[in-house]
Amino acid sequence: MDAIIDLHAAQPYWIWLALGVILLAIEAAFSTEWLLWPAVSAGVVAVITALGLPLGPLGEILLFSVLTVAATLLSRRLVQRVNPSASPDINARDSRLIGQRAQVVQGFVDGRGRVFVSGAEWIAEIEGAAPLAGESVIVEGMDGSKLKVRAV
Repeated sequence: MDAIIDLHAAQPYWIWLALGVILLAIEAAFSTEWLLWPAVSAGVVAVITALGLPLGPLGEILLFSVLTVAATLLSRRLVQRVNPSASPDINARDSRLIGQRAQVVQGFVDGRGRVFVSGAEWIAEIEGAAPLAGESVIVEGMDGSKLKVRAV
């Protein structure tokens, strides 16, 4: 412990740099999405202490804490703005396909046909006028592995 205290007294930026690298390594290994901003904050404190600003151990810890909280809260707001929760989850196939335009691959007979959407061919059902092959339809829902579509 004395060695760490002596290192901090002589060159405090190494402690903060090591903390930042450790937090970043844990984040990279486990993808927690919670350790990125503390790692960045530790890096900022390392740069500030390397520039020679005399904060002292308590000031460094306080700066690290404030930067971590501020960066985490601001990043959550940014993520919500860039990726709102109303948009479909990339892993939720059903909700991701709804609203997309599909191309009819095989003409509809008795309300059933095949469409191409999102890189794959799907069995589709339609009510009403049946579009011809090559025309577009809009995906309105799913029933198992069948798409419910409507004419454009």
